[in-house]
Amino acid sequence: MPQRLLFVYNADGGLLPSLKDAFHKVLSPATYPCSLCGLTYGATQMRPEWKQFVRALPVAVDFLHRDEFVRAHPQWRGQLLPAAFAVGVAGELSVFIRAEEMDATDLNGLMALVRARLEAPAAGA
Repeated sequence: MPQRLLFVYNADGGLLPSLKDAFHKVLSPATYPCSLCGLTYGATQMRPEWKQFVRALPVAVDFLHRDEFVRAHPQWRGQLLPAAFAVGVAGELSVFIRAEEMDATDLNGLMALVRARLEAPAAGA
């Protein structure tokens, strides 16, 4: 089991990008490029069911925006986002959920996928 999970949004952090993203999600959800944001957030705040799910997980969970992730982990610059990473004891990352998997699911499916991967003998493999 990973030490923690790191979810990375396909959106930049900060006030202006957040406002732009909120409008984009509302006005044109079909073209919004971050399925993780769309699944786990309403217009302005984290969905309560996702927040509760994350709090109940047996590992710590962190969230980063795309720009924050690339600054912290430049070697992953080419990774398709959104994605989730398993973080090992030494801080090494491995892909836990790929962008294609997030794009193809709904919130219940994402929660089921996280649970299943955490319970698997070789989580994240």
